[in-house]
Amino acid sequence: MSDFAAAPESLTVRKKRRAQQSIVEAAEELFSAHGFENVSVTDIAARAEVGRTTFFRYFGDKAEVVFAHEQQMLDTITEMASRKSVETARTPAEAIDQLQPIVLELCTKASANAAAYALHYELIAKHPELRARDALKNQLIADTLSQLLVARGTEESVAIFAAQIALACAQTGRRQTNNPHTLVADTRAAFEQVQLRA
Repeated sequence: MSDFAAAPESLTVRKKRRAQQSIVEAAEELFSAHGFENVSVTDIAARAEVGRTTFFRYFGDKAEVVFAHEQQMLDTITEMASRKSVETARTPAEAIDQLQPIVLELCTKASANAAAYALHYELIAKHPELRARDALKNQLIADTLSQLLVARGTEESVAIFAAQIALACAQTGRRQTNNPHTLVADTRAAFEQVQLRA
């Protein structure tokens, strides 16, 4: 066996992952059938066959379930950043180029389940509190992208600028058609527009 093979997940980790997934799937089913405002934490816990205590062990409230995949997005940034060593980005254009494959991978993962993607943005569009939380989550992703660049030696002001532009490309790609099947291509086209103007 290779020294680099991933260690198998412990039973505890697997049980935690299953419980979280059950809660997310139950919430998505209920939100789709009854609307976000008509579903309670008790409803979600009952559908997932877990107690309320278990629900709150993983999620602060029902709105947090809508953003359950955020940690996966942040993990993707870390994983993509560690795949290969790169030179320090000295200019905004270089920094944006370094972020492009990471953002496209985020888009690929976000749109992999078209039904869940559509439900996610439908809920956000209908509820101001979810729109506010979505803005905060997006800013956290931008902050993580800029921190990645800074860790590679990029000047902080350049890193912040590049991360905001990269996030804007992803937002532009989504708003063009809001179609999960074209999200990656639409986002790539937004990056190309930035490169043409660089």
